[in-house]
Amino acid sequence: TPIKSSAASDVYKRQLNMKVENNKELRIMKKKILKITLSIVLILILAVGIGLTYLVGAVGGGGPFDFVWKNKLKKMPGNAEKYSLENIEPLENSPLGGKRICYLGSSVTLGLYSMDVSFADYISYRNGCEYVKEAVSGTTLVDNGKTSYIQRMKNNIGTDEKFDAFVCQLSTNDASKEMPMGELSSSENLEDFDTQTITGAMEYIIVYAKQTWNCPVIFYTGTKYDSKQYQQMVDVLFELQDKYGIGVIDLWNDEEMNDVSEKEYEVYMADPVHPTQAGYCLLYTSPSPRDLSTSR
Repeated sequence: TPIKSSAASDVYKRQLNMKVENNKELRIMKKKILKITLSIVLILILAVGIGLTYLVGAVGGGGPFDFVWKNKLKKMPGNAEKYSLENIEPLENSPLGGKRICYLGSSVTLGLYSMDVSFADYISYRNGCEYVKEAVSGTTLVDNGKTSYIQRMKNNIGTDEKFDAFVCQLSTNDASKEMPMGELSSSENLEDFDTQTITGAMEYIIVYAKQTWNCPVIFYTGTKYDSKQYQQMVDVLFELQDKYGIGVIDLWNDEEMNDVSEKEYEVYMADPVHPTQAGYCLLYTSPSPRDLSTSR
């Protein structure tokens, strides 16, 4: 009948409206869940990013949390205020006064564990000489990229510079990264050196520096630590000294350097490779007895 048909139609309309409303609420709920999920994902990404940035800064990688690393360094006994440059007494009439020295190296030349202050800074401050410090942590003699010793020497140090000496660090990174040793060349021409090897890279640096800046070339070694390959590098360095007449500052075999007490070692060295400020001014540049007033 018409009455029954109308009632059925109303029921159907109500059910349809309820279904529409339910679908609408379901869509709204899905959108809310999606927003919450995205918010959680973004928060997690942000937290990971902040955490990684903190870790990078905490190990000396720079960034907004670099202060964590610097605070850690300041608390080291070997980086106490008394070892700072300002407390080193300048020498009068030093034979190095007015000289210009170029330093090429990695973390030890930079001063990684001593707030970027190394022996290069102490020597300059103490003796009144000028210097260029081309040093980047983690880099190698072997020419394996734009930050290698060779690339930085060629690209970052002007060929028209005037130097009285060129000092190069015998990098421990080549040993820790197990770079190939290579062999001594029978040539003295730049194009004949295999710079993908430690020996070839060392020869290239020596010859390039002599040809470019026409000054004495000096290599310095690290202090003694447990590394068979670094010992091999030191041995090759003396072969190169015989071939090219370069200077060698041999801290590796120095008796006084290797005769420090355990207590002194904890002050002088942050780890087996990297000195503190005390290590630079008392161990690297001071004759025995070790004293701030005798730091060279």
